[in-house]
Amino acid sequence: MNILLWHVHGSWTTAFVRGKHRYLVPVTEDRGPWGRGRARTFDWPDTVEEVPLDGLREVDADLAVLQRPEELALVPPGLPKVYLEHNTPQGDVPRTRHPLADRADLVIVHVTHFNALFWDCGGTRTTVIEHGVVEPAARYTGELERLAVVTNEPVRRGRVTGTDLFPRFAAAAPLDVFGMGVAGLAGERIAVHDDPPQAAMHTELARRRAYLHLCRWTSLGLSLIEAMTIGVPVVALATTEAVEAVPPGAGVLSTNVDALVDAALWLIESPGEARRLGAAGRAAALRRYGLDRFLSDWDRLLEDELCVSR
Repeated sequence: MNILLWHVHGSWTTAFVRGKHRYLVPVTEDRGPWGRGRARTFDWPDTVEEVPLDGLREVDADLAVLQRPEELALVPPGLPKVYLEHNTPQGDVPRTRHPLADRADLVIVHVTHFNALFWDCGGTRTTVIEHGVVEPAARYTGELERLAVVTNEPVRRGRVTGTDLFPRFAAAAPLDVFGMGVAGLAGERIAVHDDPPQAAMHTELARRRAYLHLCRWTSLGLSLIEAMTIGVPVVALATTEAVEAVPPGAGVLSTNVDALVDAALWLIESPGEARRLGAAGRAAALRRYGLDRFLSDWDRLLEDELCVSR
């Protein structure tokens, strides 16, 4: 199958393009948001091909996977469509209407059951395909008595990503923040690592004693699943889908920030317990977010949608 999709979410796409298909990714000269082309910091196979954004009508595609409402106007007419919703709703939650509600020409795919619960999609068909991750090569050592966070645009997003909580955890142990748009966070006991290649970031995560997931309102950070798969013990806010991703005994979850700070300090001081918790988290992540299950779920949906369109 030839699948047209935009490079919007690098981590999610890294798993999706590990399938058996040919993936056509629009590109523009400036590699801006509507034409990023192939990833520069993720490892994508040769089956991902760049196609000019201004030549999409001539592209030999069987189906399009859309991720932003504006992409509807860019897809060649008549091409079957699936809409992938990465995000939690914004605005008047939980009454937020999805921008593609009440449509008969596509199905909305939610990446978490939490998203499916909170979005009002009206009469549009919906389904849930949970995340899958390519298993990182890195394995946990926890040799550094430091805490790690992976987040994008934490300065701009502020309370959404829990940026205001970083100093409270940095008081317990030095904090390393990895991701895009993190440069403005550098300060006392907080070090930043701006947009590193994924494999290099995984290697560094594996050396930190514990991983923090401090997002108040997010779909589900794939970096949380990746950290668990590496074997890094996780300390997370018990919000949105995190309560499903981190089952009991596989990490520490709470809405009490003081309790989470205490948990982080416990892991810093107890390397044996950190390894035990991380091993349980790794087993849980491999069971639920394995790549084979993820790709099989997507193949089944895409094949069904092609049949519906015919």
